[in-house]
Amino acid sequence: MPWIQLQIPADPDNADQLEDLLMEMGSDAVSMEDAADQPLYEPDPGTTPLWSQTTVTGLFDSDRDIEQLCADIRDAWHQQNQQALPEIEITLVEDKDWERAWMDDFQPLKFGERLWIVPSWHDAPEPEAANLMLDPGLAFGTGTHPTTALCLEWLDGQDVQGKQVIDYGCGSGILGLAALLLGADHVIGVDTDPQALEASRENARRNGVSDSRLDLFLPENEPDTRADITLANILAQPLIGLAPHLAARTRPGGDLILSGILSSQAREVMAAYEPWFVMDEPERREEWIRLTGRRNDR
Repeated sequence: MPWIQLQIPADPDNADQLEDLLMEMGSDAVSMEDAADQPLYEPDPGTTPLWSQTTVTGLFDSDRDIEQLCADIRDAWHQQNQQALPEIEITLVEDKDWERAWMDDFQPLKFGERLWIVPSWHDAPEPEAANLMLDPGLAFGTGTHPTTALCLEWLDGQDVQGKQVIDYGCGSGILGLAALLLGADHVIGVDTDPQALEASRENARRNGVSDSRLDLFLPENEPDTRADITLANILAQPLIGLAPHLAARTRPGGDLILSGILSSQAREVMAAYEPWFVMDEPERREEWIRLTGRRNDR
């Protein structure tokens, strides 16, 4: 059975309202996507950012009267807002196994020579490698973004055997868990979002990582300890503010890995860390960069 797909342009002030309206009209699924290939870089804490040009898409059963459905949506929108709804784009889409199609989009990914990120429904391509089983998710990251990939490739290229690691802004736990599978002794994961800590905890269980090797904390509960490797894949402005804190968490001679930084922001972030670290030249992937450095003796 085909579906009726309705796509309506929206701005950040009315996208949520339009989503609610489509659900009220009986949509089986509603999604939002960027209408102008505009990246979202640094949302304010606690906000749910949307693009300045957003497309709201609703899927409806094909037995609906399309003309009547669109008329009802326009009338309801006008009553709520006293303004006309933008043009509705109507498409008939074929029926398919949407879950299977979604799963097929995610294949095992290799980072460097030893490390794989493997969706749970796949067999590991190299069973003897370091295989991190991690399902794709909306909120936390699975290695597909350049910022995460740059960090994973760095980890794969290092001797992390027996090292103590801090993963600041741990999200799904992907970086800390990768370090453990590559031989690190212990990881402390820190995140401001309790859901991120739960995601890390669940992914650790899925990968057979014992509680004794991974400790997770909100920032206010973080222990006063120093690491051999400090990882932080966040965003430029938070990283700049965290420079004294992350320096205090890194032992003399320890490694610092920063990501989530646009190439245009590299020098500003580097300058924030240079009082404590000898910084390397940035490593770039698309518009994103990774910074590495070593803690000096001060």
